[in-house]
Amino acid sequence: MTTPSRAASPASPAAPDPSAPWLVVGLGNPGGEYAANRHNVGWMVADLLASRIGGKFKSHKARAQVLEGRVGPPGPFNRRVVLAKPLSYMNLSGGPVTALRDFYKVPVANIVAIHDELDIDYGVLRLKLGGGDNGHNGLKSMTKSLGPDYHRVRFGIGRPPGRMQVADFVLKDFSGAEKKELDYFVDRAADAVEALVIEGLERAQSTYNS
Repeated sequence: MTTPSRAASPASPAAPDPSAPWLVVGLGNPGGEYAANRHNVGWMVADLLASRIGGKFKSHKARAQVLEGRVGPPGPFNRRVVLAKPLSYMNLSGGPVTALRDFYKVPVANIVAIHDELDIDYGVLRLKLGGGDNGHNGLKSMTKSLGPDYHRVRFGIGRPPGRMQVADFVLKDFSGAEKKELDYFVDRAADAVEALVIEGLERAQSTYNS
């Protein structure tokens, strides 16, 4: 894990209310048959973040698995975080996320969606606030429920080869060549989420939007 610098204050506030919790959502599909799919990379990153926090996901009435914890050093950069993996299918992610937002009283600006992104090369990250869904069904559902003004950590998976359909591509496991670097890229994505929550979007973008 790359530890972001804490020496200076963030260039801009990471959230309207620094004491408000963050809701970090790994998007994916439930079920063992989907666990290693490209579409489930958000779950992979959430699982790694959970291991860093040192806890286990538990079932929540919002149809999600959740883990509450904190990230960052003691003091003003310490943040309360709720990690979540919706247990609905990808295209219904907005329901569980909205229920968790209401339950934990999370401002929309403190919600982070971790998801696969077709229009970015494999392993490349892009962090942003707001924007469209680019055809991603998980984002489409979240935006319908929440509006567009939440953070996104976009994990590049590249475009399908040849004439393969997008739906087939995202619901397949990473290739053998991709798997050789997958752990590294998932680790870097988890670092990016922590940097976003602790230091704010601009600083995290300057480090991880490669």
